[in-house]
Amino acid sequence: MNVDLHCHSTASDGALSPTALVARAHEHGVRTLSLTDHDTLEGLPEARQACAERGMAWVSGVELSCTWGGATIHVLGYDFPLDAPPLLEAIANLHRGRWLRAEEIDRKLAAKGMPGALDGARAVQQALGDSGNAPARPHFAEYLVQAGFVKDRGEAFRKWLGAGKLGDVKLHWPTLDETVATLRESNAWVSLAHPMHYELTRSKRRRLIADYIQAGGQALEVVNGMMPPEQVGTMSILTREFGLLASAGSDFHGPGTWGEIGAYRPLPEDLPPLWRRFRHEQPMAV
Repeated sequence: MNVDLHCHSTASDGALSPTALVARAHEHGVRTLSLTDHDTLEGLPEARQACAERGMAWVSGVELSCTWGGATIHVLGYDFPLDAPPLLEAIANLHRGRWLRAEEIDRKLAAKGMPGALDGARAVQQALGDSGNAPARPHFAEYLVQAGFVKDRGEAFRKWLGAGKLGDVKLHWPTLDETVATLRESNAWVSLAHPMHYELTRSKRRRLIADYIQAGGQALEVVNGMMPPEQVGTMSILTREFGLLASAGSDFHGPGTWGEIGAYRPLPEDLPPLWRRFRHEQPMAV
C-alpha cells in the first residue's frame, strides 16, 4: 500500500520518533502518510519536514479520544491546519487530562506496592524521544517490567493496566458529538477509528455509526492493520450502507507490535477512499 492514514510516534505511545517513523514508512513503500498520534499534534511539524525531505505527500492527522454510550471511542481527523483554534483548545484540555490520569495511575500502583511508576514511565517515554505529553499505559507497562513487578508487558496489562484493571483510569473525555464538532470546525476530514475494536454488539455498533453520522462524521476506518478479513467485510458493508467514505491504515506503534507501517488488508475497490478528498496529494515544500 502507498497510503497509511493511521500510525503513532513517540509523541504519544509509539516507539519511533516522527523522523524515524517517516523513514521506515518510506522504506516500506508508503508515499502518502498521516501521523495520527493520540490527543496531540506535537509530532506533526517533524513528520511534515521528514516527508518533504523524502518527496512523500504529508497529511495532518490526529486521533482524538471521546466517549459514547459509556465507552471510550477514538476519532481520526485529517487535513486540517495546524493552527486551528478549536482543535488546539481541545488538545490542551486533553493534554491536562492525560497528565491527571498518569498521576492517578501512579497513585494506584503505589498503593499496591509499586512505587515510582510515573517517574519510571516518564523515563521510559523520554528514552524513546523527547515529549511534553503524559506517559501512556504502554510506558507504565514497560516500567513495571524493568522494575521487576511483572515478567512482560502482557502480564502488566492483564494484571494492572488493561481494561477494567486498577490502572485503567477513566478520564472525563469529551463526547463523540463534541469531538466531531471540534474537528469539523477545524476544517478536518473525520473518520471513526477501528469500529470493530470496541466491545459492542452488532446493533450497538450500528447505533454508534448512526450517531457519528448525525454528529457530522464523514468516513469509517474500514481497514486497521491486519484485522481479520471478515471484519473488513463487515466494515465494508456498513460503509456502503451508510454512504460513507473509507479510510485505512496500519495503526503502527513500533517494530514487532501490532503490525508494520504501510501494511494492512486491501481496501475493497468499490469503496470511495477518504484520501482522494485531501488537498495535499503532492509532496509539500517546507
